[in-house]
Amino acid sequence: MSSASLESTLELWSMTLRQAKQRIRPLFAAPSVAASANAFLDGLLGGERRKTGWMRAEAAGDPGPWRQQAILGRTHWDAEALRDVVRDYVLETLGSPDAVLVIDETGFLKQGRASCGVSRQYTGSAGKITNCQIGVFAAYVSDQGHAFIDRQLYLPKAWTQDEDRRRAAHVPEAVTFATKPQLALAMIERALQAEVPFAWVAADSIYGVGEIELALRRAYKGYVLGVTGQHRFWSWDQNLDVAGTAEEIAKDLSETDWIRLSAGAGTKGPHLFDWAYLPLATLPADALDAALDQSVWTRGLLVRRSLSDGSFSYFTTWCPAGTPVERLVAVEGRRWAIEDAFETAKTELGLAHNESRSWHGWHRHVSLVMLAFAMLARVRRLTNGAPPKTPLIAKLAGAVVHPGDPARGDAAGAATH
Repeated sequence: MSSASLESTLELWSMTLRQAKQRIRPLFAAPSVAASANAFLDGLLGGERRKTGWMRAEAAGDPGPWRQQAILGRTHWDAEALRDVVRDYVLETLGSPDAVLVIDETGFLKQGRASCGVSRQYTGSAGKITNCQIGVFAAYVSDQGHAFIDRQLYLPKAWTQDEDRRRAAHVPEAVTFATKPQLALAMIERALQAEVPFAWVAADSIYGVGEIELALRRAYKGYVLGVTGQHRFWSWDQNLDVAGTAEEIAKDLSETDWIRLSAGAGTKGPHLFDWAYLPLATLPADALDAALDQSVWTRGLLVRRSLSDGSFSYFTTWCPAGTPVERLVAVEGRRWAIEDAFETAKTELGLAHNESRSWHGWHRHVSLVMLAFAMLARVRRLTNGAPPKTPLIAKLAGAVVHPGDPARGDAAGAATH
């Protein structure tokens, strides 16, 4: 990188950080709380590999982690309001009417049983049943980049029914048990209510059937949702006689039904698979709900076959009539963006380094990480290039968040708790 481009990138980082802090300032009543939030954000963007309270405090020049810990639990501010600020910030940077909303979950390994929502449960992050928290996330993915816009901690039923644990973790009384698909549906509904511009939703088989499908159809949003091989499909098309489970239908496909396509670019080249698409029913939307208009949509089955081992993956689809299979494959390929986001947020921004045990602490920590990630997405977008390499991210971040730097905000370095 030339000295001129390095200087301009540093200036962009400094401006982006300053603007982000200005956006969140109204969320905090006291200047000292705003200063703590600024220091917390600085720590997330710093070069330390672990973003623990002590590490962030040391980077900020504090004698201990108490000021930054207070922002997660002992002060009063609304994490949901920060979530909405992050969402609007992401849309200003990445917004596109053809964007994909991607729903997925990730696990946070924990010891003990005091952290809110912790339980022995399966997490794909570890690939096994283990003691962990599970967070459900929504990422916004467009041609301009990707970033998180929503999140919620999954609270197992054992937690919702245990008043002592709820009280100790400060779980709000209004929070009741909700399945992961129900959490995902709530995120989709929040996006719709906020008039987030998107055309598609993609998710894996945990979220692939039920109320989510109906809600998206009523909202005129397309989807590519994973389903299991036992999910049943049937055709309403007189020219296509198909009925059975996804697995049965896929086994009956001939080689002429398959097409080799890339689901997107990866670090080792295109994600190539064989794909087969069966448009099972094309009908006016009002055939499903009289309140809908008469635009024509197609329900279908999309099957992906691995080139390495021949294994199948299955997706239920809903799209405007005439949508080519290449578009459906591209939508499904957007799901990899949220995996990239999880990896970056955990390895670079401390997503998994939350030390708070409370409901509010989890959502505050994660929302601040989402803001930090949105800043990365903005810098990438404005520089119109590939994401910087990890050492460069740390170098640039460290260059603009030294204690006492003007980018820390008007109250930076001010009162501590």
